[in-house]
Amino acid sequence: MQVTLLGTGDTTGTPTVGCDCDTCTEARRRGVERSRFSVHVRNGRTGESLLVDASPDFRHQFLTHDVPLPDAMVISHIHFDHLDGLGNAYRVFDDLPVYAADETDPATGESVADTVRSKYDYLDRITVHDVSPFETRRICGLDVTLVPVDHPPLLCYGLVVEDPETGAKLSLSGDTSYDVPTESRGALRDPDLFLADGIVPASLCEYHPIGGRHENDQGVPRTFGSKHMTREGALELAEELDAKTTRLVHTAHFYPVDEAFEEPLAVDGEQYEL
Repeated sequence: MQVTLLGTGDTTGTPTVGCDCDTCTEARRRGVERSRFSVHVRNGRTGESLLVDASPDFRHQFLTHDVPLPDAMVISHIHFDHLDGLGNAYRVFDDLPVYAADETDPATGESVADTVRSKYDYLDRITVHDVSPFETRRICGLDVTLVPVDHPPLLCYGLVVEDPETGAKLSLSGDTSYDVPTESRGALRDPDLFLADGIVPASLCEYHPIGGRHENDQGVPRTFGSKHMTREGALELAEELDAKTTRLVHTAHFYPVDEAFEEPLAVDGEQYEL
């Protein structure tokens, strides 16, 4: 299983358009990007590829990185930075299966799968497949499981991708607070690679209107506001899950410049063989 991090940033990415903060300036100087979130998973046994989330930066990502177009796609939730790149399927694919959760979201009155159908009803070359949480599907020769996480006010899902022959395992936290349900933590456990939402360091919680939540024994917030883990929360979750390798994704340009390019924060283009 070859995993390529196509997009490792939050909803504005780094560098952020029109921003000349120290972190965005340094990212430009280094020539690195954290575009909107997307992960490419290639099954080396079958040659098929799975894309996790449809970044608005889809076109740029596939022109920049040497990976094949996907044979299938999974959508974790309906926020702009994870869904709106699906419009790039127009005139690019002959047939693209898109997998998404079937649970009805009280906030929208429809499931993620239904939202994808209604929003992209003009794309006759995509076919949306409903998937129940914890229901493992064989996609591109890999076992794929959606697991509920905590990203209010919308339903959102992390993801487990396993190779049924080699046992290689990729876990993605999805966009989530530290309050990941116990059953989901069990499904995410023991990954070879864990991609964890770590949007900012805990020190920045004082600048959020509602502060931080889910403090550890030392009083360090593991959730920034209500929707995303802090760096510290993401790393504590990774330790609990016994992740062999952890990369922090969905990171914001608000990281102080002296922390923004330190391990284990990911940047676009990283590639892992599992």
